[in-house]
Amino acid sequence: MGSNGKSAIKERRPGREAAAGSAARSPDIPCAAHPRVLLLNAGYEALTALTARRAVVMLLCGKADVVHDNPELYVMRSATHEVRVPSVIRLREYVHIPYRAKVPMTRAALMHRDGNRCGYCGVRATTIDHVVPRSRGGEHSWENCVACCERCNRKKADKMLAELGWSLRHKLVAPQGRNWRLVSSLREFGPHWEDYLVA
Repeated sequence: MGSNGKSAIKERRPGREAAAGSAARSPDIPCAAHPRVLLLNAGYEALTALTARRAVVMLLCGKADVVHDNPELYVMRSATHEVRVPSVIRLREYVHIPYRAKVPMTRAALMHRDGNRCGYCGVRATTIDHVVPRSRGGEHSWENCVACCERCNRKKADKMLAELGWSLRHKLVAPQGRNWRLVSSLREFGPHWEDYLVA
């Protein structure tokens, strides 16, 4: 292993036998199959989601410490090291990140804002609806988009809420806060991430 921690690291995910402590070893799996790792600043603010390889290199170089392990036993091995891939790590030294107030609206961020619940009926949301339909001049914005279930989406179609006698379950506003820019770029959260990605 080189001093920078970047030697040839092989990724493995032990099977049940290995997880139970036996000498059995699972076949190598591609790095892309590993979950991403949430990186926190020294003050526990969420910064970004790293690849598993990058997170392990930071741990080996002494730049970060493990905050939460991943419940799934993902392991990376080299000739001299074996490192379990964590779920959350934290920088040892604080880095200053410029604050950007405007949060881009993505499907993942909007679903997170609405708690993955339909803004009309409250069941699990699977799509996004424009409250004022685009065909009627509605904008693709935080204030006009809402998480929606398939049933409500089909029933509403290009109608206005007043035409259906419907109302929204909550006011639609653009989220604010440092973490929302990160949330907008994520497709899914790893274990324990919710503790650091609050609104």
